[in-house]
Amino acid sequence: MPQIIYSPSKYIQGSGEIARLGAYCRDMGAKEACAIVDPYILSKYEQEIWSSFDSECIPLSLQVFQGECSQVQAERIAAELYQGSKGMIVGIGGGKTLDMAKAVSHFASLPVMLVPTVASTDAACSALAVLYHEPGEIDRYLPLRRSPDLVVADVTVIAGAPVRLLAAGMGDALSTYYEARACHRSGAVTSTGGTGTLAALALARTCLDTLLADGRQALEDVRAGRVTAAVEHIVEANIYLSGIGFESGGLAAAHAIHNGLTLLEECRGVLHGEKVAFATLVQLILEDAPEEEIREAAEFCRMAGLPVTLGELGLDGSDHERLMVAAEAGCTLADTPMTNMPFPVTPQQVLEAMLEADRRGAVLLSQPNGG
Repeated sequence: MPQIIYSPSKYIQGSGEIARLGAYCRDMGAKEACAIVDPYILSKYEQEIWSSFDSECIPLSLQVFQGECSQVQAERIAAELYQGSKGMIVGIGGGKTLDMAKAVSHFASLPVMLVPTVASTDAACSALAVLYHEPGEIDRYLPLRRSPDLVVADVTVIAGAPVRLLAAGMGDALSTYYEARACHRSGAVTSTGGTGTLAALALARTCLDTLLADGRQALEDVRAGRVTAAVEHIVEANIYLSGIGFESGGLAAAHAIHNGLTLLEECRGVLHGEKVAFATLVQLILEDAPEEEIREAAEFCRMAGLPVTLGELGLDGSDHERLMVAAEAGCTLADTPMTNMPFPVTPQQVLEAMLEADRRGAVLLSQPNGG
């Protein structure tokens, strides 16, 4: 089995980058562009987006992304692009907007530039698009032909987003090393089609180290409206280090449990990274990880305002039947990454680990300042 690592052709991070998108498209040889944009971002940065393409004389069409990142919607947008286009798809927004841009580029066979405006997920750097049914349940992972051609992260724009989104990205990134480590131990085949590389595992470890070193300061700085080195480090960790680490290192129980939680309507208002954060604690308990490691991850979640109890996910810890729905789905959904764990995992074990994580989290919440 070969070892395979995926990564974007180019990753650019800096301030003021949203005003340079047209130039980057020109550098990629695009003669025109179709931008899929989050409506909130369009309301704030529409002039900068138009001006960046006008200054390069690159015709631009805009699609406002609404609803779910579904295959039906992606195929519809792709079908509206005329045959023989010499253009580029540009996704500007959060994780689902970027996944939609990737899916459209896949179905239209066009290059894609992704512009994450939040650091709430690592979707920007992956060669996967997560497809959902319109009500919000996960549908499937769509493997793309290649990684994104270009990722442009404007740190000033990202730092201006609600702090909850940056924290959620830290929750998503928290799982990266633990899942890559599980895949390394089991020899699992990742979404790249090969086993993980040492480089991917090292990036995943650097991701975790960066979160622990700079996470608290970055949250404080964003709340104060400051763009600092700590903020830049966390943006890179959430988007690039986590993106390469999860895709080429592999997913395991944390994301499998997250996928199961998407079936529960009570969790619909909980962000992806918030669910992943709690599910990471569940994975560590499933693994019987060292007590110090579990405590460190839980205290990090508490510091960042991420869920450490079922109640914070909107769930009733006493409703075991309801929790078992998520536990069973995490183990049985098609293509579940639960099979990447280095040992068999049953729904009953997942349920018990969820309850144990909830118990530990309740103790942590009862302590001054989270422990």
